Amino acid sequence: MANEKKFNLSSFLRSNAVMILFVALSIVCLLASGQNLNKVLGDLTGRMGRNIFIVLALIIPVVAGMGINFAITIGAMAAQIACLWTVEWGISGLPGMLLAAAITVPLASFFGFLIGKLMNKMKGQEMIGGLILGYFANGLYQLLFLFVFGNLIPLNAPGLVVKGSTGVANTIDLSTERGFKYALDDVWRMPLLDALYLVLGIAAAIILVMMLLKKIKQRRGLIIIGIMAVVTGLTFIPPIAAIFENISAPMATFGVVALLCLFNTALLKTRLGQNFRAVGQNRTVANASGINVDRVRIIAIMISTVLAGWGQLIFVQNMGSFQTYGAHEQVGLYAGAAILVGGASIRKATNSQAILGCILFHLMFIVVPDAGKLLSSDASIGEYLRAFISYGVIALALVIHAWSGIQKKKNPREALAVRR
Repeated sequence: MANEKKFNLSSFLRSNAVMILFVALSIVCLLASGQNLNKVLGDLTGRMGRNIFIVLALIIPVVAGMGINFAITIGAMAAQIACLWTVEWGISGLPGMLLAAAITVPLASFFGFLIGKLMNKMKGQEMIGGLILGYFANGLYQLLFLFVFGNLIPLNAPGLVVKGSTGVANTIDLSTERGFKYALDDVWRMPLLDALYLVLGIAAAIILVMMLLKKIKQRRGLIIIGIMAVVTGLTFIPPIAAIFENISAPMATFGVVALLCLFNTALLKTRLGQNFRAVGQNRTVANASGINVDRVRIIAIMISTVLAGWGQLIFVQNMGSFQTYGAHEQVGLYAGAAILVGGASIRKATNSQAILGCILFHLMFIVVPDAGKLLSSDASIGEYLRAFISYGVIALALVIHAWSGIQKKKNPREALAVRR
């Protein structure tokens, strides 16, 4: 019994090493930065609203056994092409954003199809293939925006082409009368504390219904409701309530994120979702079962690429502008790092891991610069730490994955030895 408990503990620590490390780093950096908690929470709310959708877009390829889809960068490129045409046509506000989303679908689907076809030729090397493919596609994207748009294809909207130069301007401004800045965010906003009460109330109602339908044990349901009641009660303490002051939550944006979570959950329960899982667990067995492995993998990448394009639209409407030639370059890296921070691996990922990882990763982005400045008296140290953490968490996750594979190969032998 003692050995079993010890094994379970070590397995938990090994599976969640990245998350545990980030929780510890976040606490240390938050204390070292000396930042006001109200400011930190406000910045974190904004970052979550504009980044979490694109992190959730990574789940399907992971389940399908293709690892982190670094090729979502190409989905972001498709979204930026759609933004260009929306601004050119002068369709602003929410209609403009919806049009951009509609244009993104065929573009990202086509790109996703090509990516999936290529990845089927490099099974086992999808992550590095997606990363290199993103660099290759970036070259074509640069050619398109520098030479084709504004030269071969004329653009007439003011500010899209710099006078006396060629190609599209370095920055596309979405805050003009032709843009769609805050088009989704401003559909419905409410104070963050009220939003917390609303979410807790809906969650409590869902748990009560599940208890009545006997979908969840009564004791467990009451414990969860009790925890939510304690959280609600804590917000009435003045120092805690002050943390939430003057922070608004873009409820429409978070509502879209919730719909994506439901989509991921529902999709994985369908026949296609079961095929994703089967292919992810063992391609050989899945193929022997009559599943068209290559087709399933292409569909997974197509879905991920389209969702990434929509995620990039949510990002740019929140920012109000984007760097034409660079806004997409770090999308895959940051999203991949965020989902790994939440405890996901290159073989398994869930909605909760993506959300938790996004919170921890962007919390680090907020507090690390100030922590580095206070500890070293050099503001640039914090920026270097950001890059180090982004690449480092991916490297650490890959090392842990390789180590876990070695341990799994050793454990059956150990178990056999114990039986003997």
